[in-house]
Amino acid sequence: QVQLVESGGGLVQAGGSLRLSCAASGRSISTYNMGWFRQAPGKEREFAAAIKWRGGSTYYAESVKGRFTISKDNAKNTLYLQMNSLKPEDTAIYYCAAGGGLGIGAPRSYDYWGQGTQVTVSS
Repeated sequence: QVQLVESGGGLVQAGGSLRLSCAASGRSISTYNMGWFRQAPGKEREFAAAIKWRGGSTYYAESVKGRFTISKDNAKNTLYLQMNSLKPEDTAIYYCAAGGGLGIGAPRSYDYWGQGTQVTVSS
């Protein structure tokens, strides 16, 4: 079992930055693929970024590529998402997730989820 707790969300103006954190407990995240997903009101949960446990390869949705950076600190058992050049369309609840399934961009590949943190970008 892995427990995940996100933090770092908030209200920011367009063009600003935020860094989300996801603190894990229970088990080490070093053996899980880790991902960030987001869900805007009235929309389905969508993939934002992920990092593989083996090799540390990173993956991004086209909509965030070049603006968001996913990273992790295995010693701190914490996942991060640095978000720069934020846009109003980035407004959503952001969730971190841990899992080992194939299809790193698919929610079904993740077994553990945090409760989410709200990010609101004003224009």
